Amino acid sequence: MSLVITTELKIDANRFKEVEEVTREVLADNGFGILTEIDAKEVLKKKISADIRPYKILGACNPPFAHKAIILVPEIGSLLPCNVIIYENEENNIVVSAMNPKEAMSILKSNELNLIANEVNEILTDSIKEIERRFS
Repeated sequence: MSLVITTELKIDANRFKEVEEVTREVLADNGFGILTEIDAKEVLKKKISADIRPYKILGACNPPFAHKAIILVPEIGSLLPCNVIIYENEENNIVVSAMNPKEAMSILKSNELNLIANEVNEILTDSIKEIERRFS
């Protein structure tokens, strides 16, 4: 099992903003709100004058699942929210990737939490597949 759920969209890198918009829409359709957003390209340019390809980190949260997880294992907060990243790779394709909750949360060794992680994993996997479908 991989630590990430990912798709590489073989489309023009100039469509980065469009991919970001579709990603936000698909996540919202699946119950996720975006709590945090980091434009790594902008931050690294500003802080250390480094130039990188476009790279966004979206902190996605599905409140009902987050609530259940926090009640079960308060330490889960160190793994929340689910980060979804969008970046341009060296082949000038756009990659959308999300943390695999089943893998990430397995370190806490809670059967109840694993059940929640399995559900969230299914939703994120379906979301990534839907993003891929929209650009195929």
